[in-house]
Amino acid sequence: MIADVNPASLTDLVTITASDLGFDLVGVLPAGPGPDFERFQRWLATGHHGEMAYLANRDAERADVRTWYPSARSVILVGVSYFREMLPAALRNDPARGQIAAYAWSDDYHEALKPLLFQLDAVIRTASGRTTPGKVFVDSGPVLERSWAQRAGLGFIGKNTCLISPERGSWLFLAGLVVPEEMADRSPPSPRQGTCGNCTRCLDVCPTGALPEPHLLDARRCISYLTIELKGAIPRDLRPLMGNWIFGCDLCQDVCPWNRRFARPAQKAVLHARPEMVAPPLLDLLALDEDAFRARFKNSPVRRAKRRGLLRNVCVALGNWGDPAAVEPLTDALSDAEPLIRQHAAWALGRIGGSPAVAALSWRLSMETDPAVRKEIGLAFEP
Repeated sequence: MIADVNPASLTDLVTITASDLGFDLVGVLPAGPGPDFERFQRWLATGHHGEMAYLANRDAERADVRTWYPSARSVILVGVSYFREMLPAALRNDPARGQIAAYAWSDDYHEALKPLLFQLDAVIRTASGRTTPGKVFVDSGPVLERSWAQRAGLGFIGKNTCLISPERGSWLFLAGLVVPEEMADRSPPSPRQGTCGNCTRCLDVCPTGALPEPHLLDARRCISYLTIELKGAIPRDLRPLMGNWIFGCDLCQDVCPWNRRFARPAQKAVLHARPEMVAPPLLDLLALDEDAFRARFKNSPVRRAKRRGLLRNVCVALGNWGDPAAVEPLTDALSDAEPLIRQHAAWALGRIGGSPAVAALSWRLSMETDPAVRKEIGLAFEP
């Protein structure tokens, strides 16, 4: 049973409470069909999502939030800035260190934001007398958050496909809450506020060509996809283009004028950066066994890549560094129990070259049984 509460008053309550909880942006919309769902389906049909098959699931719920939550009457969108400061040049430009996307410098944002959304829901329930919980979504629900956030007036979707707030830039976590209460729609008459204009900096800076045209992301070429979502071998032609990114990528956001002019730290520190996550030395990471990996990245988004994926990425970054100091650690990695790590260690040794690297590859080839690793070693010998 929901009490008869003035929709405008309820929206005001949500706006004030969201701010008090630490959210930097908030918008309220009537529940209904998902914005941009047809465009999203076209994107899937072209295969640009790569191996992220889960994105093609739950179509009916993405098409209309009321299918996911039949009693839904309002959708609340929130955004929280995770911007802290630009990485110092000495760390950003050091090829011996791995670059981790800024969103992953803190503990897992899913676990940080969900309790806040439950608190927001509890305030609404108290006001309306509702006894059952609403639906919370933080990336994992069947909701096109960026499109909903754009319609709610939180910002506009830029050419790099990120939501850009004219007040905050694009360093934003987006999340939300679907509730059965009717609220006043506070979205602006023209929600596509702001524009990229003629700027193409994000398209130009992408080293792998993951943004072939404005507003189109080919995830199969995106460094974030390659280092996190892709479970197998990274395509050989893309490895040299990845630099020292080992988990995610921020290049298209780093160069965005909206970020350079307007990004600022969150009003409340919902998430705190962990120092060990900021540009860690690559050789330290390559030495991690499974227990050490789990301990170091406890509660971190990096756990998503698993040890095999992270060390695969580290091997690629070491190959791109090209320093002979990496030969001995990479030689040790040739004996790792995980074939994916051995495969990319072989590639890195081939990139570095020199007699010690060739000797290590020859030694491993004499005992290697995995076909993919043997092929990689063979390719490493080629000029």
